[in-house]
Amino acid sequence: MARWFNTAGPCKPDIHYMLSPVERLPQLRRIIDQQGYFVIHAPRQTGKTTAMLALAQELTASGNYTAIMVSVEVGSALLNDVDAAELSILDAWRGAARFRLPSDLQPPPWPDNVPTGRRIGAALSEWAAHSSPPLVVFIDEIDSLQNELLISVLRQLRSAFIASFSCIYR
Repeated sequence: MARWFNTAGPCKPDIHYMLSPVERLPQLRRIIDQQGYFVIHAPRQTGKTTAMLALAQELTASGNYTAIMVSVEVGSALLNDVDAAELSILDAWRGAARFRLPSDLQPPPWPDNVPTGRRIGAALSEWAAHSSPPLVVFIDEIDSLQNELLISVLRQLRSAFIASFSCIYR
């Protein structure tokens, strides 16, 4: 099959013409190695998802990280129900992990009895604590969330990053 230009979703190097997304963002590896966090902000259809997928695959293949690209877009349909949105997002993340990570890097069961507004952070902290290589999570479509749900998820991510950092790097 001949290669073609893709503008309708993540690119696949075996069938699409594309530049290496990892080479286009060389500074990200340094930020990850320094245990930092960052935002990739660019217009639609410029390769953000493709870059996150490629970088996650490269980091995991190196054996130095458990890296995954996940999305929160499924929660955007449930903006007025933080409880249902969190459960939907975490279910999608488990599915992404099953599809993209080897079995030994899968997340542990998400913690039970965690109150609404803390599930995502608790799940990430638990995963980071159980991951032998450091956990790197690329979160796509965060801009699809709004209002209380967006604020809740962003606060949980920051809190989980701080908690996970002390968990992994004692």
